[in-house]
Amino acid sequence: MDYKSIAKRIIELKDSDLELRDRLIKKGQLSEGYNKEMEQLHNRNAKILDDIIDKISYPTIDKVGKEASEAAWLVIQHAIGQPDFMKKCLELLEKAVGENKADPKNLAYLTDRVAVFEGRRQLYGTQFDWDENGVLSPNDFDDLSRVNQRRKSIGLNTLEEQTIKIRRQAKNEHESPPTDFQKRKKEFDEWRKTVGWVHQTVNK
Repeated sequence: MDYKSIAKRIIELKDSDLELRDRLIKKGQLSEGYNKEMEQLHNRNAKILDDIIDKISYPTIDKVGKEASEAAWLVIQHAIGQPDFMKKCLELLEKAVGENKADPKNLAYLTDRVAVFEGRRQLYGTQFDWDENGVLSPNDFDDLSRVNQRRKSIGLNTLEEQTIKIRRQAKNEHESPPTDFQKRKKEFDEWRKTVGWVHQTVNK
């Protein structure tokens, strides 16, 4: 197996993702819902990475090196329109972390990401969004002291420190809250049903 060229391909996927994100930030197009161009790129990258994972299983550090393993995690983290793919990767990443072949911080972020989309509480408080007051805050999370214990166990800062850092970063990138919180929330919930994060309720 040519792991070197696989690693290069995975890094290219990550680079295309970050280049588009940077372009959209500069245009101020990141705050209002899921940008269509970004959604298409995320889905395309997920498909390519899924094919790679079918061949080599999870792209662990020992197979593709640290940079490509990190790049794979970022592509997975952004594949939000592909619930089955993300959950499949979560299982594989869990196994890889158990074997000391992947970063436990990446597992924490992916665990929380899936939880948020499924409407569950975060275990590590890694996922943030705008609240009804227009303030960037962690999505719903477990008991704060337990969250901070878990964060400390894998080398993350406290949730309070992370909140300050995330808000500062958003300010530097000129991100702003959605103009209509309730509308955005409704659209987000509809989108979760459409792509399959939550099951559609059938009216009888």
